[in-house]
Amino acid sequence: MKTILKLEELLQFGFGIFLFSTLDYQWWVFPALILVPDIGMLGYLINNRVGALLYNLFHHKGIALAILVYGMYFENSLIALTGVILFSHSAMDRIFGYGLKYSDSFKNTHLGKLK
Repeated sequence: MKTILKLEELLQFGFGIFLFSTLDYQWWVFPALILVPDIGMLGYLINNRVGALLYNLFHHKGIALAILVYGMYFENSLIALTGVILFSHSAMDRIFGYGLKYSDSFKNTHLGKLK
């Protein structure tokens, strides 16, 4: 099952690249921004609860897609780019087993425990 889930996330990451290609940005912008959503991990400097909340806000695909759709609807390419990066980053993280976090520990995710 884990292989199927990773394949699904890989396809979603590819879809994120496709979505990026529809925006009017240089190719280097995607790799330059792809790790920016990890800024949400800074919440762990406060405590696990705040860390999980911020991490999950920056890694929730529903939020990412809402931002993307908002940006596309209002023809705001920067907002659309933000949604694409958030969505793509979340898919990339899940390929490596990093899921949404529970508030008890960074290593406790909706995909299981990190090693």
